[in-house]
Amino acid sequence: MKFLLIYTVLLCLFLMSLSLENVKKRNEKERMRKFQKGERMKIVQSAKKLTAIIRASKMLNRTRGTGPRDDMGCTSIGGICQWNTFICQGRYLKDKCREGKSHQCCTSAAAWSTFCAGSHHNRVRACDNYGCGGFNSKRMGLNIKAVDIVCDDYGIINAPFSGSLSGPVGRTVGDSIQYDGVKLYNTVHCVKIFSIRPYSYSESVVQGEAMGYLLPLQERFSGITSHLQLQMCDGSDPAPFI
Repeated sequence: MKFLLIYTVLLCLFLMSLSLENVKKRNEKERMRKFQKGERMKIVQSAKKLTAIIRASKMLNRTRGTGPRDDMGCTSIGGICQWNTFICQGRYLKDKCREGKSHQCCTSAAAWSTFCAGSHHNRVRACDNYGCGGFNSKRMGLNIKAVDIVCDDYGIINAPFSGSLSGPVGRTVGDSIQYDGVKLYNTVHCVKIFSIRPYSYSESVVQGEAMGYLLPLQERFSGITSHLQLQMCDGSDPAPFI
């Protein structure tokens, strides 16, 4: 009888421990299921955030690649947006029209003032022993995308249009670089003027104002037609303006 009682007690203890073990396993499984569910939720949320970031990045890149929303950048400087296949009597400017791929801003060919003080018009240097002064003509064996404007040594150089000065600007001459130029620019035009000594490299000038003098060329190239060299900043032909 005593043994039976002891056996019964031991059996009850065994069953209780087995039940507690099962409860513990169920709790552990439930805890693991909740953990896995939480991790899946985190992964889904991270994926959603990543998708939103990618979409925003793509939208930003598309926005950066678009042009102006209107034509004010062109009309505010007196230009007109038109098909770039049309003839423009002045000069086309990029990135100022709403329909940038098919339209460009045509600015009027408002005549610049004469460069050389005392001259009534800008005269392009003709050919001499050192080359020709027209756009893309040969000078010392090279085709130069600039125009030479005739002017006397030490002659006063006036600003052809109102703008700001910046420099000094260099150019390649033979095997060296000569910093004998200055840049003049505004919202419409940008030119580099060489063979001059400006009074300042960092100030604003108005159209017709003296901004420097021509450096002497006869001392280095005897018999050459003294001139300044005019180059558009974008390498285009300045003929429509001079």
